[in-house]
Amino acid sequence: MKTLIVQIKCQLGEAYNVAAYIIDNVAPCQIFSISGTYDLMAIINLEQDIDPGVFINAKLHKVPGIAETNTMIAFNAFTPAGAAPVS
Repeated sequence: MKTLIVQIKCQLGEAYNVAAYIIDNVAPCQIFSISGTYDLMAIINLEQDIDPGVFINAKLHKVPGIAETNTMIAFNAFTPAGAAPVS
């Protein structure tokens, strides 16, 4: 799995619509409302064979209401293999 952390800046008044569209049409993920320069943060887990750049450009940037994104890839370097996720 590859984990993408995507900060999303929305057009004015579109944050709720953007979040709903992503969850319903783009990818199963977690989406958070955040403070600061960006409006939303999406945590998206991609299968290993999916190219993150292609996914962002072909899927996420097509979402109506998105003005800008900032994408980070998270590397799981510290969690022991087989460790249960924290709830």
